[in-house]
Amino acid sequence: MTALAAPPSSTDSSAIFSRLHATLKPEAVLTTPESLKPYECDGLSAYRQLPLAAVLPSTVQEVKDILKAAFDTGTKVIARGSGTGLSGGATPEADALLMSLAKFNRVLEVDPLARIARVEPGVRNLKISETVAPHGLYYAPDPSSQIACSIGGNVAENSGGVHCLKYGLTVHNILKVEGVLATGEAVTFGSHALDAPGYDLLAAVTGSEGMLAVITEVTVKLTPKPTLARVVMASFDAVEKAGDAVAAVIGAGIVPAGLEMMDKLATRAVEDFVHAGYDLDAEAILLCESDGTPEEVEEEIAKMESVMKAAGATACVVSNNEAERLKFWSGRKAAFPAVGRISPDYYCIDGSIPRRALALVLNRTAEMSEKYGLRCANVFHAGDGNLHPLILYDANVPGELERTEAFAAELLELCIEVGGTITGEHGVGIEKINQMCTQFKDAEREMFFALKRAFDETMLLNPGKAIPTLHRCAEYGRMHVRGGQLPHADLPRF
Repeated sequence: MTALAAPPSSTDSSAIFSRLHATLKPEAVLTTPESLKPYECDGLSAYRQLPLAAVLPSTVQEVKDILKAAFDTGTKVIARGSGTGLSGGATPEADALLMSLAKFNRVLEVDPLARIARVEPGVRNLKISETVAPHGLYYAPDPSSQIACSIGGNVAENSGGVHCLKYGLTVHNILKVEGVLATGEAVTFGSHALDAPGYDLLAAVTGSEGMLAVITEVTVKLTPKPTLARVVMASFDAVEKAGDAVAAVIGAGIVPAGLEMMDKLATRAVEDFVHAGYDLDAEAILLCESDGTPEEVEEEIAKMESVMKAAGATACVVSNNEAERLKFWSGRKAAFPAVGRISPDYYCIDGSIPRRALALVLNRTAEMSEKYGLRCANVFHAGDGNLHPLILYDANVPGELERTEAFAAELLELCIEVGGTITGEHGVGIEKINQMCTQFKDAEREMFFALKRAFDETMLLNPGKAIPTLHRCAEYGRMHVRGGQLPHADLPRF
């Protein structure tokens, strides 16, 4: 990394605009309120802010020039992919540039023999699998938003999906990332080999939420399509039994391709939306998938059914063909939009807990729902304990958003209490930054900042996200969210 002189301490808007207009075409620099409106938030739409400007580079050189200009003028930069993130990781700041990588949308190379593909960061997750399908391959991580989310955003948040239990998160499915530092200097993380010399910086940048570098290219691993896949849909008359069944499946030595759970509120919303064939009388359902050769799948499906029934399943239905398997999964994939049909707004939480604590946490969640007077639909990656409670509220009703925030904060801190973490795949962003004060000690958070300074000494990339300052944590300690603090009082709301 080249040592450069420190930039000015404050943003000089005229200077940065002059540099941008000299570098980019006029249509690639957006400054009017109406042109900036689409960039005011990501999927966490409760908090909104217009950026200083939005820039739309179309080449790596333009990314370098923008970042160098920002560095020289002390201007903050926030990189944005498809904007589907749910933790506010791409939420702008009023004095920062918003850099959209939407134009970086090409699959650059597919090597079916090496089972890799080189793609630009704006390529949609699902497009990778569609592109390599003729070779009998696919890209395994499959977030529910895979039809829209970008691979660059997946790397920034270390996204997972319904099949991450067996095939891993984004970090397990990429080999190399090309990026640009805040100084405008190009950098490479990882390699096409199985390992790279030195520290594992590829793992460091994966999940770094745009705070270390701006991603310009990703080399992903491709997985052969299994010969056969089938799903067991198990019904339970109590949420606790479904939670215990998850632990029983894993305890039996079974590693499902996917193991997902939905409670009654979620399944009813989904069934009315996509007609997936869900049991509407069940308090909870589990979707447990096996894939492999026909012989492997037959044996594993039999084991899954046996374990589910022993754990208290009232019914088990097995998909008979590929169309029925996809139908079962269509409901889980459409859970978020389905819930959006039964409530004006919803707030999606992302926390992880040990599987043994599933029943306890689900019971406590129900108690919190009563406490705050808000419905909560539970949809989550049960196999690895990654929860996605959806708190239903109406932002037009005074006080409901504040109660929702308090509910969410208490849920996240419950995850910590039972030995889990405040995020599984959505990142911290601004949504969970207060709970980072609970999860980590001052010295630990300072180490996080030390890593960031090693890549971005002047703290210009995605500032104010993921890592809370000592001052913020001190304030949070004095004015706990359930004591009345608004987590993001500085940002405009609905």
